[in-house]
Amino acid sequence: MFVYVGSGWELLTGWPAVSRRFQPRIVAEDRMPFRNVAGLPVAPDLTFAEAKRADIVIVGDLAIGREEDTRGRWPAAVEWLRLQHAQGALICSVCTGSLMLAEAGLLDGEEATCHWAAVDQIRSRYPLIHLRPERVLVCAGAEHRLVTAGASASWTDLALYLVARFCGEEEARRTAKIFLFGDRSDGQLPFSARVRPPQHDDAAVAAAQVWVANNYATPNPVTGMTRASGLAQRTFKRRFQTATGYAPLDYVQSLRVEEAKQVLETTDMPIDAIAGEVGYGEAAAFRRLFKRATGISPLQYRQRFRRIREH
Repeated sequence: MFVYVGSGWELLTGWPAVSRRFQPRIVAEDRMPFRNVAGLPVAPDLTFAEAKRADIVIVGDLAIGREEDTRGRWPAAVEWLRLQHAQGALICSVCTGSLMLAEAGLLDGEEATCHWAAVDQIRSRYPLIHLRPERVLVCAGAEHRLVTAGASASWTDLALYLVARFCGEEEARRTAKIFLFGDRSDGQLPFSARVRPPQHDDAAVAAAQVWVANNYATPNPVTGMTRASGLAQRTFKRRFQTATGYAPLDYVQSLRVEEAKQVLETTDMPIDAIAGEVGYGEAAAFRRLFKRATGISPLQYRQRFRRIREH
């Protein structure tokens, strides 16, 4: 997932999206390939000795039984974690990975979360940690440089948090849409985005596109587009469809829905006000159009992306 941050959106939609990039690497005690507990092959990129300084470290979930005593385990990894934290790295864990942070002493006196099955282990063996097992994500320590996430599926919350923190909320929302992070019970439509129309060399149609980009909320926008193109109405509609792949009215509606999505994602503006903002005098008509385009209501859409803003 981190590989696609800053590049995946343009690849899939055609819209450029400038963002900081991640360079994910798998770091281990040595470079020997191994199979994880699920039998999948893992080939480390760097050893602890080679990975001198990281910006972010994520400890994945560990194959630890309920009765196993983790005290004294992973000495090389623990030493490397302490070094990275001392050098200013953001240290994170997912699921039972919090046990390794606990063993490193990084969570002493701090709040943390973990997989529900590891709660008793941490409380009995690392009593200085203020465990918050009801939380999915906990940020702690100076400058919030300690971040723990709950069970394995909570890695999506951690991933979006990291993308939002280092690349901005907008890139985090794009990432959530690309990978369908969140509730998928309503299908894929709520995550879909308007694909960039194909490039063309029809100057009259291009003039109409420029006009409507700044005037899509005005009454009768197709009439304004036709005027901007300088073409007769029937000729304009035919050439616009050929050049963009959209009928003019469908193009306007797609612009309005995308703008409404942006406002819903980034503000608490009332939905009736958003309807007027994007060109619909009747909020009911806006709600019908929005649900037809996304499969859910504007309120449901806002709730999907609220967690990114909260984090």
